[in-house]
Amino acid sequence: MELCKNHISWDEYFMGIAKLSSLRSKDPTTKVGACIVSQDNRVLSLGYNGMPRGCDDREMPWGKTDPNPLNTKYLYVVHAELNAILNANKDIRGSKIYVTLFPCNECAKAIIQSGIKEIIFLSDTHRDEPSGKASDRLLSTAGIKITKYVGRVPKIDYGLKEN
Repeated sequence: MELCKNHISWDEYFMGIAKLSSLRSKDPTTKVGACIVSQDNRVLSLGYNGMPRGCDDREMPWGKTDPNPLNTKYLYVVHAELNAILNANKDIRGSKIYVTLFPCNECAKAIIQSGIKEIIFLSDTHRDEPSGKASDRLLSTAGIKITKYVGRVPKIDYGLKEN
């Protein structure tokens, strides 16, 4: 029996899961997904950016700009990485996290504190901003391995319609 030659790699698989998880986000502008994986390639937890449990998404602000910061999403949204860490019901020390967007400084702190040892990220859109630079510094100081994902990216239609 001949094996399939065009199967996807573990990195493609886990980044695909992170990308698919991002579709759960109700954020109209930034959809981020995360997938925490053990050393032996088992999915330990998933997360996406969204409002905390019990907070009605329809009642919370999703805007990016407003003179009053209380009317923007930034003070309310839980990032994908933190959601994945908080959703884990297993020990995640020594694991790696696949994330569709380079972690901010707050997520970097949570990643470090949780014992995750490697980050594989897809987009570094905000890496040159102060939050991204602080994140780089924190992660580097803590000895976290950081890898830019360069594999195939699954094409996911964000206009999916429910049946």
